[in-house]
Amino acid sequence: MKILLIRVSSLGDVLHNMPMVDDIKAHYPDAQIDWVVEEAYVNLVKLQPKVNKVIAYAQRRWRKNLGNKETRAEIKHFYRTLREEAYDFVFDTQGLLKTGIIMGMARKSSNGKKVGLANGTEGSGYEGISRIFHDVSIPVDRRTHAVLRGRLVAAAALNYKVDTPASFGLQKLDLHPAWMPATPYIVFFHGTAGESKKWSRHNWIGTARDLQVTGWPILLPWGSETEKREAEAMAEHMSNAVVLPKLSMQEATVLAQKAALVIGVDTGLVHIAAAYETPTVELYCDSPKWKTEGNWSDKIINLGDQGKPPSVAEVEIAFEKLLGKRK
Repeated sequence: MKILLIRVSSLGDVLHNMPMVDDIKAHYPDAQIDWVVEEAYVNLVKLQPKVNKVIAYAQRRWRKNLGNKETRAEIKHFYRTLREEAYDFVFDTQGLLKTGIIMGMARKSSNGKKVGLANGTEGSGYEGISRIFHDVSIPVDRRTHAVLRGRLVAAAALNYKVDTPASFGLQKLDLHPAWMPATPYIVFFHGTAGESKKWSRHNWIGTARDLQVTGWPILLPWGSETEKREAEAMAEHMSNAVVLPKLSMQEATVLAQKAALVIGVDTGLVHIAAAYETPTVELYCDSPKWKTEGNWSDKIINLGDQGKPPSVAEVEIAFEKLLGKRK
């Protein structure tokens, strides 16, 4: 059986689609699974060894350079690569017009099916027009978890049940960047594009103070100049904090994978830590917890909810539980 998954972005959404792969391979071990994804996340998908081929898509970059000869050549190459295989199932679990168009371009076998979402979940960017590219549209509950959504679509199409915790199947990276401490370390993923999703600087400083008992350094990554300035401002009040250099996607993944403890807001890198089952405290300040909370491992504790940021005391109880320090 040949299967194509279409989930192009963003970081968290691509990650949350990965348990589909382990599910499918558990029921159809000989299935060949290919995946179309934005070029920025190709290396992330390659960490799932059960994916046969990763097809890079670069709409954001292509759109800015359509008059460029090299860009047009890249688009043609993408189209040819997409159509090299005739797929028995093509899954679009993003439900956007652009992912529907990719589905429309994909080639299916004589009895093949193109399968997608019949509806969006609450707060999603689902675009109903994407259904015109479907042979089969699978309905899901409006409050279906981001990980479960894709799993249910595949299960319905391939005739099996979802009855196990999510398995992401990510390979561990054996990298040791120069900035990585030789001792255990803690990561604060404090940065996020949405201002309302941030946890206050005062709270981070208080949590760092509570964590001094571990003797472990706290590493502060950043993804923009604004986040770098915030990390530097936080570090001035944390005796045990280190502001990291700018990290590549691969380095950020290693950072999350090898940490002794991760504390972070609702963002893609925190979800990577949770996918690796790194001891993780997820902080929900202004996004619904039901949608992306890590619910597949007891090494993940989810705190707060939309409009209800957690307290420093709640975080302390959570990390003590994860680190086995509670009496």
